[in-house]
Amino acid sequence: MSAPPNYGILEKLIRPDMDGEYAVIGGGVVGLSVAFGLIGLGKTVTVFDEGDGAFRASRGNFGLVWVQSKGLEQPAYARWTRKSAAAWSGFADELGQASGEGLALRQDGGYGMHMSEDSLAHTVAKYEKLKADLDGDYPFEVLGHNALKREEPNIGPKVAGAILHREDGHVNPLKLLLSLASEVRRRGGNVRILTPVEAVEPISDGFRIRVRDGSESRFRHVVLCAGLGALALGRDLGFQVPIRPQRGQVLITEKTEPVVGRPTDTIRQVDEGGVQIGASKEEAGLDDRETLDTTARLAHAAIDVFPCLADVNLVRSWAALRIMSPDGIPIYQQSRRYPGAYFVTCHSGITLAAAHARYLPLWITGHSDAPDLSAFSEERFDVQTA
Repeated sequence: MSAPPNYGILEKLIRPDMDGEYAVIGGGVVGLSVAFGLIGLGKTVTVFDEGDGAFRASRGNFGLVWVQSKGLEQPAYARWTRKSAAAWSGFADELGQASGEGLALRQDGGYGMHMSEDSLAHTVAKYEKLKADLDGDYPFEVLGHNALKREEPNIGPKVAGAILHREDGHVNPLKLLLSLASEVRRRGGNVRILTPVEAVEPISDGFRIRVRDGSESRFRHVVLCAGLGALALGRDLGFQVPIRPQRGQVLITEKTEPVVGRPTDTIRQVDEGGVQIGASKEEAGLDDRETLDTTARLAHAAIDVFPCLADVNLVRSWAALRIMSPDGIPIYQQSRRYPGAYFVTCHSGITLAAAHARYLPLWITGHSDAPDLSAFSEERFDVQTA
């Protein structure tokens, strides 16, 4: 597949004082997905990537493409998540064909496991309300223990049942990250690795970006996808930046025979054969260290669901920091003070990667087909605190 024509080069010819149209700050899955989409619209893009020394959420995610549980209190988020999930197959095919390596996407459903009848019934009631809010368009199935056992023979007796959402799935997140970085470069994007941005200064016709080595460059637009790095950069661009870190710890076992069929929200068998177990939700500030008590708790919980995992060795564990807004929903905000600046953040970068590549760039560029993202602006927090 050939790269699209880069019409944005005209901007450089017309405005030789500029280094490009769009600077994307953040080289994780979110930033690269946005950059990929902007390039597809013919824009010139430079990605500034601090590197693995940053609190990079992309290195610690669980790899789920996950619809269920998203938007229980905000139907717009449920619609946005489903829109991304529906686009994921084509998005994965495009990246896989270009890179020559598939992303190991499997999207034939996933389970929300429940260890008690009360928990299952309580969650079903929430889903029924969301389904009503979405005019009946929210497909899910409720499986009791026996029905679930027919689907997943290895579940244990402590599992009361599960909610099956057939739009859910999972992917190899490392292959996704590598494919995105490769394709952004191949299509003409400039990915500057190990380039921490120290400051973004609004100027009369754009933005001046200064990196840690003292060098500077100028762009017409800036898209802040820096995860927790936005805390240091966003307020100077007129954003509230109401985000916080949340630690998640993850385990992975040795490669084993097929144990887990469809993924759950905490357990999945990856394409290489190991079983991935997670993920904790800890308010630990900027501490991304692992803890033994959480490792033990995650392991015990996984064995309750799949008892056969008790005989499988753990080979790795890690912790990383999610980026959380006050309500857990993404933030997409254009700066009112400096309209060429955009703030993009979420804790579901894998699930929303297809939407961030396919649809979010239309909003950023003011395209006539841009989605309505008003429900995701920072202004919702003004209402909550008024």
